[in-house]
Amino acid sequence: MKKIAFIFPIMLLCAGAHGATDINPFFGDNNHQLAFNFGYGVNSGFLIPPPTQFVPFIMLHFQYSQPTTFFKLPARQSINIVQTIGSGKKYGWNWDKYTIPIAWLSQDVALFHGRRWYFGPGIGVGMQGKENERIGSKLVFGFKIMGGYAITDSMRAELFVQHFSNGNTAPENNSYAFYGAGFSYSF
Repeated sequence: MKKIAFIFPIMLLCAGAHGATDINPFFGDNNHQLAFNFGYGVNSGFLIPPPTQFVPFIMLHFQYSQPTTFFKLPARQSINIVQTIGSGKKYGWNWDKYTIPIAWLSQDVALFHGRRWYFGPGIGVGMQGKENERIGSKLVFGFKIMGGYAITDSMRAELFVQHFSNGNTAPENNSYAFYGAGFSYSF
């Protein structure tokens, strides 16, 4: 455990060693980005859900982003609109009840990156259209782990794991979790 505690700060320092003149791997030379992401649901309460118990629950996600930094690491700040769509029953949940829009603000950070690839986490906070027994609050917190690759100077593809929960702000503390892929266009 001590080795992990020692190695993690070194990894962060190495990731932050990229100079301020580096191009933001999320955007290339651009300052705006539109993205469309698609996610397929997983019935899990874990922050990083295991890829088991896939459920009939999808996420359609539209995002507008601008470049920023987070402790000198390249980052993006985003406005997000999500529509979740559920159908049928599985693992004791009626997924139809969770067809809900979500709006949130987020920030993603490229902990590790090259000129054409990136990997890192993202966090966010927002509101879902209605409260339900799965999350128990309109307030939602988001956590994401993603990896992306620049197909061209303007187009990027991304794979991600997305988690939404109430962050223990309500008695019902289940979550929505998705594995997904997305494409973005920077301009």
